[in-house]
This record gives sequence, C-alpha cells and structure tokens, in this order.
Amino acid sequence: MSADKFKDPVRDAPSSEILDDALLRARNLLQVAGESDDRHKLQRTLSELVLLRSSILSAEARFRTLLDAVPDSVTVHDIDGRVVDGNQAACKQFGVSFERLLRMSVFDMNPDLSRHRMQEVFSRYQVGETFTVITQNVAADGRRFDVEVHSQIFRDGHDIRVLAVARDITERLRADLDLRASERRYRELFDVIDKGIVVYDANMQLKSINASGMRILNVGPEVLDQGKLGIESWQFVDEDGLPVEMNDLQPFRAMRSGEAIDTEVVGLYVPTRGGFDWFAMTSVPQYHDGADRPFQVITMFSDVTALKRDSLLFDQVQALAHIGGWECDFERDRVYFSEELRRLSDTEDDPATTWKAVLTLFAVSDAERLTQAAQQLQQTGLGFDLELRMQGRRGSRRWLRLIGQAQVRSNRVVGMYGTAQDISSRKRREDSLRQQALTDSLTGLSNRDAILGALTQAIDEAGSTDGPAILHLDLDRFKVINDLLGHAAGDGLLVAAAQRLRENCPEDCLLARFGSDEFMVLIARAQSTEAVLKQAEALASAFSQPFAHSGEEFSITVSIGIAFYPHDGATVQQLINHADAAMTEAKRRGRNTWQTFTPALARKLTDRLLIETQLRRALDNQEFYLHYQPQVDLRTGRIHGAEALLRWKSRILGELNPDLFIPHAETTGDIVPIGAWVIQEACRQLRAWRDAGLAIDRIAVNVSFRQFLSDNLPETVLSALNQYKLPGEALEIEITERVLIEDAPDTLANFNTLKGLGVALVIDDFGEGYSALNYLRKFPFSGVKISHTFMQGVPFNASDSAICQAMIQIAKSVGLAVIAEGVEHEVQRAFLIKHGTVLGQGFLFSQAVSPREFAELVRQQRST
Repeated sequence: MSADKFKDPVRDAPSSEILDDALLRARNLLQVAGESDDRHKLQRTLSELVLLRSSILSAEARFRTLLDAVPDSVTVHDIDGRVVDGNQAACKQFGVSFERLLRMSVFDMNPDLSRHRMQEVFSRYQVGETFTVITQNVAADGRRFDVEVHSQIFRDGHDIRVLAVARDITERLRADLDLRASERRYRELFDVIDKGIVVYDANMQLKSINASGMRILNVGPEVLDQGKLGIESWQFVDEDGLPVEMNDLQPFRAMRSGEAIDTEVVGLYVPTRGGFDWFAMTSVPQYHDGADRPFQVITMFSDVTALKRDSLLFDQVQALAHIGGWECDFERDRVYFSEELRRLSDTEDDPATTWKAVLTLFAVSDAERLTQAAQQLQQTGLGFDLELRMQGRRGSRRWLRLIGQAQVRSNRVVGMYGTAQDISSRKRREDSLRQQALTDSLTGLSNRDAILGALTQAIDEAGSTDGPAILHLDLDRFKVINDLLGHAAGDGLLVAAAQRLRENCPEDCLLARFGSDEFMVLIARAQSTEAVLKQAEALASAFSQPFAHSGEEFSITVSIGIAFYPHDGATVQQLINHADAAMTEAKRRGRNTWQTFTPALARKLTDRLLIETQLRRALDNQEFYLHYQPQVDLRTGRIHGAEALLRWKSRILGELNPDLFIPHAETTGDIVPIGAWVIQEACRQLRAWRDAGLAIDRIAVNVSFRQFLSDNLPETVLSALNQYKLPGEALEIEITERVLIEDAPDTLANFNTLKGLGVALVIDDFGEGYSALNYLRKFPFSGVKISHTFMQGVPFNASDSAICQAMIQIAKSVGLAVIAEGVEHEVQRAFLIKHGTVLGQGFLFSQAVSPREFAELVRQQRST
C-alpha cells in the first residue's frame, strides 16, 4: 500500500493562501481590462475563485473543529519526525501551547526513541504498514505517561506525512495492575484461610477448592480435573443422625433456592475410620449483575467433629478459658450465674441473686456503664459487649468481658443472657504493651507520646493558680561527640545524661526523652515561677561534672527553655513551640543556661511563621532570583565558571538575607521545589550566556541535604540539562557534610546517577564538620571547596594557614580538585597558588552580581 492511497481531496486542493494570491491577481487584471469578453470571463473566474476560497476556508474550519473534537492526542509529523499539525488534546497532553507543539518532534515527545529506530519504522510505513505501540511519552514538565499510539502514513499534497493518534493509558495500566493485585490477594486469601472452601458452577460442577478443603476432605488436586468431589459414594446424615440425600446437601439447596443458607452441621461417614466426621457449613449463591439466577455457589466448611463428639470436653474447655454464663429475668429480678462465673465472682454459695447485687460486684463507673447498657437492651433489644472491672466477694480483682443478648418472648424483651470471660491476663499484657509504647527503649524514660499525653491532661485539669510548666532541654555539642566517637558512645552518653536528669528531678515531675538529644520535664502543678527556675538551675548544674568514655573525660552542657501555662501558651503545641524557642535562645546566648519564654521571643516566633508563610508563596509569585559569583583561575584571574546564589525579594517582607530564609526553607521542606527551580534557572542562564558567545565552562549550584535525599533530584538535573541542551560537565553540584552524615540509603545511588550524567560533585565548606574525611573515598566526589571560615585567617593566622594547607594536601592526595571561597586579599591568593590551589572565588575578584553584570565581567576579560 503506497502513500498515494491516502490522498485527501480537501488536503490536495489549493490552499487558502494560494487562492488569496490568485484573487489578488484576478482583481488587478479586472481593473485594467476594458469592456470585452475577456472582462466577463475574468469576472466569472473571480466569482468562482471567491466561492472556491469560501469552500476551502469552511472545509479547513470543519477539519480543525473535528480534529480538536478528538479526545485523544493527534499529531501530524513530517518524514524527519517534526510536528507539523496537531489538536488541542495533544497540547494538553504535553502541557504546551499549539505554537510550542509545532516546534517539537517525536524525539522531544519520546526521548527514549532513537533515530535509528525511527528510520526502521518509517521504512515499514513506506510499504503500507500501520503501527500500534505502547510506549511512554514525556510532557514538557518532565512527567512521563503511558500511551497507546496508532500511526500510519498519508500524503499531504506533495508531502509525505505520518498521522499519530496517542491515547493516554496511564490509568488503564494502573487499573490493570490493581486488578491483578486484587486477584492475587484473593487467591492468596483463598489458599491460606483455615476453613475449607468449595465453589460449584450453575451445573454443580466443581470449579475450585482451597488447600484447607482438600486437607479436611482428604482429596487431591485431581478432583478439579474431574469437576466433582466424588460425593456420590459418600454417606451423609443431618445433625440428628437422619440420612441426607446428595441433592438435599446445603450447596445444592442454595443453588436451587438462590438464597444463602446459614450454618448447618452435617455428618460424613468415613468407612476407613468406621465413624462420622462432622462439618459445619455455610453456602452463599452468587449472581452476575442483573441476573435472576446464580452463576455459582460458594460453600465454606470446618471440621467440628471434636465438639460434636464430646460436649463434655467443650464445657471443660469453656472452664479452662474462664468463660461463664449468666441469665437475668427482668420480671422476677433474678440473675443466675453458671458454675464458672460463680467461681470468678466468689459467689459459689449463691447461684441466684438480684440485679442490684450484681452491680455491686463492679467498679462504680463500670456499674453505671452496665446499667445504661441493660436499660438500652430492655428498650431496644440491642445487645452489648463490655469490658468491666470486677471485685469478687472475697476481694479478688479481675477484668471481665461481659456479653449480653436480649431474651424475647411475644415480641417483648423479658430478660437477657450472655457470657462472662476473664480477660485479666490480656489486660495485663495490654497494660505492659501500653507502658512499653510510652517508654523510651534506650533510656528507660517516658517518651514523647507519654509526655504529650500527660501535658494534655495537666492542661485539662489546671487550676487558676497552679497550671503546668515545661522545661525543654537540649544537650549542647552532642552531635559533635556522636560524630567523633560513634553512635555507641552517643547512646551511652544519652543513657548517662538521662540518669543525671532522673536523679535531679522530683518524683512529682515527669521526665521524658523528647527527641534524639532532647529531653522534657513536665511540672504538672507549678506552684511558683521561682520554684520552676530553681528546678531548671538544678538540672543545668547536673552537667557540671564531665562524662567518661573509654577512659577519657569530656564535658557536655545543657540548654533549657521554659514555658508556663497559660501565660506562654494555652495549648500543648503552643507551650512546646514556645519552650523550644526559649531553648534556642539559650543556645544563642552561649549554651549551658536556661531561658524563659518572653514577648520578644514571641515576636521572633511570629516573624518566623510570617517568613515560612511567605516562603510557601514565593515560588509561585516569582520572587526568587539568582546572582552569580565568578570562579576564577587564581594564576591569571580569568573567569572559568560561576556559583549561582539564591536571592529573595518578597512582595511583603522586602529583600531577605539568604542566611535568614534558607534555614526556614530547609525546616519546612520548601527547599526541595526551590532547589529544583535554582537548577532549572541556572542551566537556563548558562545556556543564554553560551548562546551570547560567552565562554563559561561550568555553573555551580548548592543543593541542600533535603533536596539531595529526595527521590527526584537526578530527574530534575537531567530534565534541566536536556531542556537547555547542556552536557553534564556544565553543571557542578555543591553539597554540605549534612548529606553525608544523614547517610540515607538513596545517597550513594543519587551520587552514582549524577556522576554518570557527568555532573561534578563537590563538598562545600570542607573541613567545618568532622565526617567528610570518612566519605572522600566512599562517594565519587570531583572536588572540595575550602570554607571561607578558614580563609579569613590566611596567611597571618598560623592555625588557619596550617588547616588550609592540610586540607589542600588531603584533597590532592586522593585526586580531588580544590576551590577556595572567601578570597579577599592578594596575600591569600598568593598563599593558595603557592600550595597548589588554582581555582577560587571571593571579593578580591567580584561579589555575587546579576546575570547582566556577570556577562559584562566576562566580556571585559575577553577584550583585554
């Protein structure tokens, strides 16, 4: 089949542009023609052209309307794969405008499609083949979606085109997966349930039987091939021992009647054992939607031989389970206990009693609950299931589960009956588990949930003069010691710190481990501010003596924040937030002290909430922008790259310092979408500079630990590089040691993925932490950046100079590049060059500037 078969009379007609040109020519000729036959012919030709143009425009409008009415994506491509036409569904599917769609190609739509594969497909188009393929397309925002594409060739005038209709089948594929998962779960449940299950079709042929059914009936899988259990030769009796014909068995009756049949007991004679096995079975017919006859019946059964054979054993089992029975006659006001319940209640000598006497066996609040349940049962006939605390006549205490049902005669509730089970052991286990759930496993203190619950209760019970107070404690420098000595030493320190706090906390205070290295003390009834401050001083003093580990001594102090109810907060969360703010202020003031919450801290907290609120809107409001600090060759001063630095000018708050808003963004998680924008914008700017002829090798972007540990960082980077047609080597990602310390499972995978893209990975602020040296060999770093903190003292401060020199040597010894930041003086530049560092940035060369100013710096260098 050739492309000529697809010729379209509308498509092959002259275009409206050609007709417009012909009309113009005809009108010009008509103006100069005199009165003659030629003029009349021209007039007729002009009229015909006008009519033809109107027809073509109408046809084109109808074609466009029909095309846009198609719900699936429709695109038309030339032989090179470029889009030459499409409908609105295609624009919506790819998230682009129609003009943008016409600038796309099949390789934009499906980056996984190779040009070689496209040539193979086109060759098969040429011989008349059509294609239906399931693949993944990629929207403009990087989102992938599954599509089913139908395509074929056709001729548009003299041009050969490919028509592609793509239906989004993402939801369909997801539904298929869900259906298969549901079927798998059903099969797993069918096979593992401990009751026998058989399924018969409408002709009572066996369709299915589970493993428990085969085990109980002692049959094998071959019965499924035979389509029957072979019950024709079996002998059945009902519960009274009377014979039952096969057609009167429960599944047959359920199929005939079309109604479910509740539990019945039937006996099966087993010749090999010379006796009956007894089964309790239930049958339920199933219908297709709208059908009036069942298409199958499901029968579930279990072996009750032991219970049927020995009712005495059943009674003994009840006694072993501590289950007793009871009955209450409303008319005579008499309550009867079974022997087991009399034993549980210490009333062996009194088999019958009154309802009022029964209530005295229970705790007051539980007796009230039981009274209300009994009254509701008497009025409505609804039963009850209660767990109650009972005290026997001889003082024994236990928990009972009391179940009651209405006893009805002549449509009137005349009494109630039920069971009573001793659940004391279960309650003790639950109490133990509850206590464990409220206890910190490492220190043995109460945990966060426990103190939150206790604080809630203290607020609910607070008086006008003795409300609760909380002390929020944080161990100073704990993280440093934990990093230096390891987690085992850190855990030992937490246990020792908890013991010191326990020894200095009064018994009427609740001490809890609130977080990793945080503790909290709850004073439920704070008598005075002075008493609370005295308690805070005692807790801080408990850390005056050093701690010992492996024969070494080291000091740990504590910072404490204090908040009072209701002055510093009327809710649990307000008190905790304000105590945390006070603790943070204590750390800011130098640690090893306490701080009460104050109105000034309240204003700081309000400012923080305002920043966080505006921060969530800043990206949508396009309030962020980037400045760029040159990275230069220290030997020549030539600019080789730039570091992109985030700036924020809020519509409400004005220009904010990055040191102020970036920590908030990391705390709230907003740093992840912000960081993605930074990568996108930096790549866009680098592409713009390069297109303007500026030779800039690389642009560096800072990535926070939260963004680095997110699932989609590699996809974000790849999308930006592809969108702006940049190689991976054009991008450098700078991370802090926080990423390494977190050591999340995906960290190494993200490193390797980014490295595979060619992206350079650099440790920012190298040397400020204690962990980076451990990871230099573990992760594929390209270089390290010496912190400006160390550069400040170079070369006049011997310690800073020695540290910088050592870091340079360490990096060079493992083959890593070194870049220094904070280079502000010529002597620093000379020091770095002397010790082998050739790249740097700082005010000596330029501060961070706008993209326009940065480009001007590069142009000035090029002209010199």
